[in-house]
Order: sequence, then structure tokens, then C-alpha cells
Amino acid sequence: MGWIILGVVVLVVFFFISIYNRLVGARNAYKNAFAQIDVQLTRRYDLIPNLVETAKGYMKHERETLEAVIAARNAAVSGLKSASSNPGNPAAVQQLAGAENALTGALGRLFAVAEAYPDLKANQNMMQLSEELTSTENKVAFARQAFNDAVMGYNNTREMFPNTIIAGMFAFWPAQLLEIESPEKRVAPKVSFG
Repeated sequence: MGWIILGVVVLVVFFFISIYNRLVGARNAYKNAFAQIDVQLTRRYDLIPNLVETAKGYMKHERETLEAVIAARNAAVSGLKSASSNPGNPAAVQQLAGAENALTGALGRLFAVAEAYPDLKANQNMMQLSEELTSTENKVAFARQAFNDAVMGYNNTREMFPNTIIAGMFAFWPAQLLEIESPEKRVAPKVSFG
């Protein structure tokens, strides 16, 4: 009888250890996915000053636009540092998302204004930086998708019964998705044939 009870206790302990290890693995997966976002965003932030410097020579009357891009970049760098220290922290991830929204808007204004400067558009350095930035934006989008998938997997794992009991006991808090709002993606395109 004693061996049966010992066997049941060992199975229960093994079961709880298994759940704990799955939670740790899922948490590490989303932290790794955030590290990939960190790499791509850092690359993006490093490209922006070069882009602004290239544009400065041509856009002498667009100082506000250039300063807005630099200010938004600096806020995004600060948000990234905050979120990197704890990628699952909802407040830090939301701060990063807000900073990224502002930076995307500022860059959009910069490129819109740059359209008025044909010499700038034709500048080889500007074209190369724009191409690198576009490539990096695509990598950021893929990294963000992988992060959100990892967060969803982690949150699903921690919310399932009986995992939720272990998650609560060992402070496995919910992780926050990284959602970047893009107002232009929410507006329906207007189509006119006449």
C-alpha cells in the first residue's frame, strides 16, 4: 500500500514538474522572439540618423519634419530599452508600441515631404538607405509576428487547466502582444472609376 501511495506522489510531482518546464519553455520562447524584434528595431534605429543626415542637405526648409523623426526615433529607442528588460511586461510593450506608432508616422511624413525634392529622391545614398529601411521594416514585421505567436503560445499554455494553477503559484504572468497601430491600415480604400 505504501508503494502505491509513493508511486502516485511521484507521478503527481513529475506531472507538476512537467507543467512547470513547459511554462518555462514557452516563456523563454517569447523572450527569444522579442530579442529578434530587438535586433531588427536596433538596426532600424541605426539607419534613421543616416537617412535624416542625407535628407538634411536637400530639405533645409523641412527642419520640423527632420526633428520630429529624430525625436520619435529617440522615444522608440527608449521604449525598446524598457521593453527589452522585460518583454512580457504589458506597460513596457505598450510604451514600445506607442513609440513605434509615432516613429512610423514621422517616417511617413519624411518620405512624403521627400517626394517634393527630386534631387533627394534621385540621391544614391537616399535610395540605398530607403531600401535598407524597407527591408528592415519587413524583418521587423516578421519578427513581430513570431513574437506574437510565441506570446500566444505562452499565454495559451499558462491559461490551460491545470497549468493555470502552477502558473499562479510560480508567478507566470500573462505576456502582452506587440500590436503596432497603423491608422492607414484601418481606413477602407476609396475606389473611383469615374
